[in-house]
Amino acid sequence: MLNAVLGSISLMLSLSLLRVNVVVSLLLSSLFAGVVGGLNIADTIDAFNSGIGSGGKTALSYALLGAFAATISKSGLPAMFASKVTKNLNNVVNASQTRKIKYSVLAFLLLAAFSSQNIVPIHIAFIPILVPPLLFMMTKMHIDRRLIACILTFGLVSPYMFLPVGFGAIFLNDILLANIEQSGMEVDGINAGVAMLIPALGMFVGLLVAVFYSYRQKREYDLEKLEKVEGIDEGNETPYCGRTVAAALFAIVLAFTIQITTDSMIYGGMAGYLIFLLTGTLKWQDSDDVFTQGMRMMAMIGFIMITAGGFAEVLRSTGDISSLVSASVNIMGDSKPIAALLMLLVGLFITIGIGSSFSTIPIIAAIYVPLALQLNFSPLAIVALVGTAAALGDAGSPASDSTLGPTAGLNIDGQHDHIWDSVVPTFIHYNLPLIAFGWIAAMVL
Repeated sequence: MLNAVLGSISLMLSLSLLRVNVVVSLLLSSLFAGVVGGLNIADTIDAFNSGIGSGGKTALSYALLGAFAATISKSGLPAMFASKVTKNLNNVVNASQTRKIKYSVLAFLLLAAFSSQNIVPIHIAFIPILVPPLLFMMTKMHIDRRLIACILTFGLVSPYMFLPVGFGAIFLNDILLANIEQSGMEVDGINAGVAMLIPALGMFVGLLVAVFYSYRQKREYDLEKLEKVEGIDEGNETPYCGRTVAAALFAIVLAFTIQITTDSMIYGGMAGYLIFLLTGTLKWQDSDDVFTQGMRMMAMIGFIMITAGGFAEVLRSTGDISSLVSASVNIMGDSKPIAALLMLLVGLFITIGIGSSFSTIPIIAAIYVPLALQLNFSPLAIVALVGTAAALGDAGSPASDSTLGPTAGLNIDGQHDHIWDSVVPTFIHYNLPLIAFGWIAAMVL
C-alpha cells in the first residue's frame, strides 16, 4: 500500500518541477495525502484548515517586510547603489578587479546570512531589505542569482547545524539533544556541535562547488525590468539625496533593532515603514500604493508558507509519517550502513514535506534513537544521524523559509524562479553532500 507521505511529497515535487504553481501543488498534494492516508475529504480539509494558521504569522511578516522593501526603493537607496556601482564598474580595467568586486559582494551576503542566525538573530528578515538594493550591482556584473540563492541558503542553514549560539542553541540543545534524551539516550557530556561538524562540512563542500564550478559563469538578466521595479533612472544625475538615504538607513537599523528586542518581524517592518512616513521620505498620498505594491511582491511567498502549514498538518494527521519511519526499520536489518542511509533518506522526505528541520526532530527521534542504540551506534553518531536527518531537506524544500527567503529577495523583478532557481540548486548542492557526509559521520564517530 502506498505511503501517504511518500506519495504526496513525490506528487508535490513533481508538480512543482513541472512549473505548476507551488500553492496549487501543495493543495492537490494535501488532498492526495488525506485520501491515501485513510482520511475522508472532510477530515482532510479540517486538518488542512487547522494547519494553515501556523504560517499566518510568517506570511504577515513577509507582507510587511515587502511593504518596507518597496518603500526603501522609493528612498533612493537602490539608486545610490546603482550610481556608485556604475561609476566603479566603469573604472574597472581588468578581469582581476571584476573578480575582486564579485567575491566581495558574495562574501558580504554570506556574512550577512551567517550573522542572521547568531550575531544578529533576525533569520530571513534581512533578505527582502538587503538583497534588492544590491540586485542592480549583481545584474551589471552578470552574477548568476542561483549562486546567490545557494550562498544565502548556506548562511541560513549551516550555522544552526554546528554553532550552539542563536538559532543553533535552539536547534542543537533545546530540540536535538532534548528529544534524543527523551527518546532514551543519556546526553550528558555530549557536544552536539562537534557531532554535526562533519555534516556541516558537507554543506561547505556544496557551497564551494556552487561558487567555483556550477555558477561561476555569467548569466544575463533584463536590466530594464529591474530598473523599472526599483525606480532607477541611469540618465538622472541625482536620483537620491542625503536626507532620504539617511532616513532609509535609520529605518533599516530601527527595523532590525525592534525585531531583535521584540522577536517580531511584523512590528520591525511596520516601524521601518512608519519612519519613511514620518520623515517625509514617503508621501502620505503615495503610501497606500507603495504598501500594496510591496505586499503584492511578497504575497506568493506568504501564501506558500500558509499552504505548507496546512499540508504538513494533513501529513501528520494521516499517521503515515510514523509508519514510514517504522517501515524503514524493517528494511534495515542489522546493517549499520544501510540503517544510516535509510534514516537520512526518510528524514530528507519528511523535512521536504514539512519545510522545517526544527519540526522534524521530534517526529524521527522517538524511533531513530532506540533503533540506533540497538544497532550499537555511538552517542555522537546518533546525534549526527538525527541532526542530519532533520537538516536534510531544509535546503531544497519548496516550503522552507531557507529557500523562500532567498526567492523573496531575488525575484522582485520576476526573473528568479522559486523552484528552478532556488529549490533545485540548493537541493543539489546541499542535500546530496549532506547525505554523504552525514553517512560518513554515522560510520566514523
